Amino acid sequence: MARSTSKDAQALFQSLCSAYAATPTTLKIIDLYVIYAVFTALIQVAYMAIVGSFPFNSFLSGVLSCIGTAVLAVCLRIQVNKENKEFKDLAPERAFADFVLCNLVLHLVIINFLG
Repeated sequence: MARSTSKDAQALFQSLCSAYAATPTTLKIIDLYVIYAVFTALIQVAYMAIVGSFPFNSFLSGVLSCIGTAVLAVCLRIQVNKENKEFKDLAPERAFADFVLCNLVLHLVIINFLG
């Protein structure tokens, strides 16, 4: 029983690796950006747990900025993906412009939250 589970897990991992190898480079770059944003948020949470959260609004601003940027990057990835049928009429330049504008609004709100 355990042997077939390990074979299934290996087959799943191999199929995921082969599917990701076929992913276009632009989508891989966006994936790295999302991973970086989430990793930065996790580092901030770990730092807060170790050192403390005296300026709590600064901690919230940093974490919300990272998570918000990651969410916007995921939305950009969905819009830029050529296999997605819902956004086939949307130009990649337009999707990137939306991403930049939403990031600008997000960070203006974050700066306003800081005070």
